[in-house]
Amino acid sequence: LVGDVEAYPGHIACDGETKSEMDLPIVVDGNAIGRFDVDCLVRGGSSEDDRAGESIVKIIVDSCDSHIQ
Repeated sequence: LVGDVEAYPGHIACDGETKSEMDLPIVVDGNAIGRFDVDCLVRGGSSEDDRAGESIVKIIVDSCDSHIQ
């Protein structure tokens, strides 16, 4: 979770209007297969309360075939 992307060193924004974001890896069988990335246009738009994103990532992982390499 990045509450203020302008204060985060080395942040690379996909959208110049992004002010905060949640970016979680999607890992299947120990292999990173993607990222769940939600950008917000206001500072502080992502917070610890947004950990629900981890539940979404779990649903994605559970729906993937276990043989992804």
